[in-house]
Amino acid sequence: MNTQTIIITGASSGIGEAAAKYFLDRGDNVVINSATPEKLEQTFYRLGGGPRLARVAGDISHKETGEQLVGLALKQFGKVDVLINNAGIFGNRPFLEVDENYLDTFLNTNLKGTFFTTQAVMPEMLKQGHGVVINIGTPLVNHALGGAPATAPVASKGAIHALTIQLAAEFGCRNIRVNTIAPGVIRTPMHGENGDSMAGIHLVNRIGEVDDVAEMIYTVAKSNFINGAIINVDGGMGAGHNLK
Repeated sequence: MNTQTIIITGASSGIGEAAAKYFLDRGDNVVINSATPEKLEQTFYRLGGGPRLARVAGDISHKETGEQLVGLALKQFGKVDVLINNAGIFGNRPFLEVDENYLDTFLNTNLKGTFFTTQAVMPEMLKQGHGVVINIGTPLVNHALGGAPATAPVASKGAIHALTIQLAAEFGCRNIRVNTIAPGVIRTPMHGENGDSMAGIHLVNRIGEVDDVAEMIYTVAKSNFINGAIINVDGGMGAGHNLK
């Protein structure tokens, strides 16, 4: 299999870092991103640095960050084969307490970050005649939890699911595939030390590990016939959950 160039946003920890390692370990080139330069630098060296790894610090909600990612990938590796829109945030706040600023926080990072970074990479993929975009969603778009008031982040992720399907329709015939991977609760810094307390919302009665998601990201990136799919990697959370 030919060496590919992968861009991963939000890659200073958690799923993004695990995905970067997964591709690097299998011979691909990777460009990683984080909004926090110090964390990105630490991750760069934790992943081993070297000529197959590059980095761009920047807030993905700013359109120019996506453009910088594409520019560096082309300069250092000559192409962009896969974009993984992993950067995202989540939080709980009751619906009636959500104000415009709070909602915009999620729309800007989750939706606009995904939208405009994809827009930055698409011309290169069209020029090459191939490409893969993988977005990160959530099973909560179609499986709500009444005890977790998360209208703002879930609305932004729902928009990403819709964007995925529309982009798959518009660009599938140009050999560019667009899919969403929707993780359940994964052991990452986002969930802190409380992740295991949510094991029961998964049918397998445990939370996921970052490599569970990285493995699927890699599989979808290397497939030639998955397009317009929303793939839950959630231990059955989207199907139901255990009653204690």
